[in-house]
Amino acid sequence: MTGAQMVTVGLLIRVEAKPDKVPEVEAMLKSAVDHVREEGLAVAWFALRLGPTTFGIFDAFVDEADRQAHLEANGKTLRGPAAAELFAGSPSIEHIDVIAAKLPGE
Repeated sequence: MTGAQMVTVGLLIRVEAKPDKVPEVEAMLKSAVDHVREEGLAVAWFALRLGPTTFGIFDAFVDEADRQAHLEANGKTLRGPAAAELFAGSPSIEHIDVIAAKLPGE
């Protein structure tokens, strides 16, 4: 099975940091990669800086079950008390379908 066949769904998440919390949001996203590795559900995971206070997360999964399990395990982090202190508003969470992919080793 090729990587393009393996990755079928993803999440595209956008968060807006409060202007005085940008370093904390960046640090939170950088530290999340270890948890994502341990969890083992995401085939690919990226934390992104989209602008001065705008950040994003893109992750890709083999199937809907893995995407849902990841969301259920981590959704609280994006909506919990710490997020309320760091984010200017609620995160935007989009469920996406992956139509093509190029992964390492391909």
